Parts: sequence; C-alpha cells; structure tokens
Amino acid sequence: MSLADYLAKNYLTADSDKKSKKRKRKEKNGGLIIDDDDNLGWKGQADEDDDDAPMIMGGAGLKKSKKKSKGTSTVSWATVGVAAPSNAEQLAADQAAADAIIASTAADRKQTADAEDEAPEMVDTEGVLRLESGARAGLQTAAQVAADMKERQDAERRKAEQATKELGAAAQETIYRDASGRIINVAMKRAEARKKAEEEERIKLEKEREARGDVQNAAAAKRKQLLQDAKTMTVARYADDAELNDELKERGHWNDPAAGFLRRKKAGRSVTGKPLYTGAFQPNRYGIRPGHRWDGVDRGNGFESEWFKSRNRKANIEKLEYQWQQDD
Repeated sequence: MSLADYLAKNYLTADSDKKSKKRKRKEKNGGLIIDDDDNLGWKGQADEDDDDAPMIMGGAGLKKSKKKSKGTSTVSWATVGVAAPSNAEQLAADQAAADAIIASTAADRKQTADAEDEAPEMVDTEGVLRLESGARAGLQTAAQVAADMKERQDAERRKAEQATKELGAAAQETIYRDASGRIINVAMKRAEARKKAEEEERIKLEKEREARGDVQNAAAAKRKQLLQDAKTMTVARYADDAELNDELKERGHWNDPAAGFLRRKKAGRSVTGKPLYTGAFQPNRYGIRPGHRWDGVDRGNGFESEWFKSRNRKANIEKLEYQWQQDD
C-alpha cells in the first residue's frame, strides 16, 4: 500500500453529498454562491421589499435566495463585471507592454546616436578638435585663447575685404526701401530733389522780378552785364578811358546846371524804350520822368516836395553850424 493510500484511508474522510450541496452551489451563470448559516443580519422571514435589503444591479451582485431552509434566509454572492484574467494572461500583457517601451527607448537612443555620428567634427590641420564657433575644445592657456581670437579676427577681416572687393562700391552704399519694401534709387531721388530745389528757386526769383518795376529790372540787368564785362576788364582805369567817360556823361543829375549843354539828351525815350514827357515836371526822389501821356497836373499829396524841403533844411542847418564853429 502506498503512502498516499494509507493517508487517505486513515486520516481523510469524504463529505456527504448533502453537506457539499449545502455548502457550495453553482449557479447557472457560472458564479459561486456561498450559503452561510451564521448571523449576517437577515434572520427570520426577511421581506424582499425591505429598504435595507441588498440591491441587485444589472442581474449581478448581492441577492437573496428565495429558498428557505428551517426559517433561515440564504444570502447569495455573484460575480460582478468581467471575470478577472488569470495570472498567466496578466503577466503576458505586462510583458508585451514592457517590451514595447523598451523597443521604443532603444529606437530613440539609436536615432540620437546616429544624429551625433553624422554631425561634422571641426578638426584643423594640426589635428586639434574645435567647436562650431572655431574655438579650440578643452582646457587652454591664456596665450592660446588670445592667439585663437586674433586668428579669427584676421580671418573675418580678410573675408570682409574679399566681399567688399567682389561687390565693389555697391557694398558701401546703404540700401533704402519704402513702406512697401521696394528698393529706392538714391541717385534718382537726389536728382529729383535737386531739380525740385532749382525749380523752386527759379519761381522765387521770377516772383521777385515781377514785383519790381521795369526800371529796376533794367538796372539789375545792366549791373549783371557790367559784372560780366568786369571779367575781361583791366584792373587800372585811367582818365583817358573812353568807356568810363561815356558812362559818367550818361549819368543824369536833376540839379546839374550844365546838364543841358554837356550831354546829348535822348530822343524822349526811357530805359525801357517807352516815350517820355518832354516838358517841365516836379522832380521826385527817384528821378523818374512822367510818361508821354501825362497832362501836366500834379495829383500827388505833396510828399515829394516836403521830402526835398526837409533834406534842404537839414543840409542848410549843417552848413550854418559849421560856419558858426569857424567863427568861434
């Protein structure tokens, strides 16, 4: 007789069918119902409509069994929701998720490593590793740092000189743009501004010339002509200069007693070429003769005569003061 048969015969007793049916019962839906005769709070004939009775949600959960045994109600427990997976299935799912995370992390690391491998390394002719800015990598002395900075500055200066030489004068000229972003031609704008300034100056001179009289304009033209002639004129002018003598003779003075026989009068024409009045007239401070259509009537307010009287009075007083000083 084997050890297992001996233990089963002497120490294990089989339960009766009635007791096993009482303790464990399987429902039709596969759940396990536990019947307990202990005091769980439902004694006697419990009312199914009692508010304190357990509620059945969705056909699953805690419920009362309608079967009564010896005046005691039976409480049934049923499974809720989906049955929990077995340990093997849970372990398989966890392992699959972990494998996916590990694979993703490995792919990211590989991609980063490939990118770093593809990045160019700056190594000069001496085999020294340099950074992207051109500076040496690693610890350096002050002399090395100063030498590297000077070398970079010289390289940048040579590059700027080369670019300036290639572009020429266009590299030194500032580019101006309008509000829409189009390039403004500076030379054309300067020419337009210069032309506009010249036009404004011409209009200003034209207005000033129109505001003056014909005699003043003729005198201005004569002075301009004299300045032009002075360019070819000698520095010294002597008494036998015929042109100077003729000019002096042509000058008229209203109070010159010899003006009538020293110079030849014009044939009644003004500077502008218009005919003049040939008779006597009241003198004025500008020496302007009346036109040939004047009828000889003075229609002024007498200001010209008063002006001459004031000038003559002032001159007489100055002459008398000088004589009195000589008498003293």
